[in-house]
Amino acid sequence: VDKPLVRRVAIFGGTHGNELSGVFLVKHWQENGDEIQRPGMEVKPFLTNPRAVKKCTRYIDCDLNRVFDPDNLGRTVVEDIPYEVRRAQEINDIFGPKGSDDAYDLIFDLHNTTSNMGGTLILENSRDDFTIQMFHYIKNALAPEPCPVLLIEHPSLKYETTRSVAKHPV
Repeated sequence: VDKPLVRRVAIFGGTHGNELSGVFLVKHWQENGDEIQRPGMEVKPFLTNPRAVKKCTRYIDCDLNRVFDPDNLGRTVVEDIPYEVRRAQEINDIFGPKGSDDAYDLIFDLHNTTSNMGGTLILENSRDDFTIQMFHYIKNALAPEPCPVLLIEHPSLKYETTRSVAKHPV
């Protein structure tokens, strides 16, 4: 299948300000990105919710990972707009616009949880051949460590997450 090359990749950390694994990795790669850079590819580590990270709280006004819908992304910026809605608009301007040809090819949004689930990949589209092949590669690279893949696809659900700005969200 002739598909466009993946040229622009973003790695998000801090979507939830109290999930520190991604925050630490993004800050590390912002200081020294040699280990994530590849020839012919732009890889951008990005702290998504810096105010929540500073307070070590999930969010300031509302969950950043739920506001990437058309209504919030198109809202007029006024003084009392929730911080995360404004931040979603900024992220969409930098890495999108969502649903466009100009959007980043791939966004890895790093999270952690108190559940003992180890490294886990979340797939939102079972017809995304690129992401499926990438997950296969990642699982093989991590072997013999387990790396489950969760499919959270729903035919009528439109994802409103930070990663949904990309053509291939992970």
